[in-house]
Amino acid sequence: MGLREWALGGVLLSPFLLYALLALLLTGALRLLLRLTPIGRWIWHEALFDCALFVCILTLVTLGLGPL
Repeated sequence: MGLREWALGGVLLSPFLLYALLALLLTGALRLLLRLTPIGRWIWHEALFDCALFVCILTLVTLGLGPL
């Protein structure tokens, strides 16, 4: 899937929105997994960690699904 816009009723939608939603779901699942394990106790600033984790996962999703 390339990074081309989709026309939906005259509105152009970016596939990056879908990438961000997928990254948000993966971040939530990974955060839940981290909370259930003892690794979650080592996180000092949860909000900062969540933001950094989302950016890292969004980068991986974009690189994985985007054009080469």
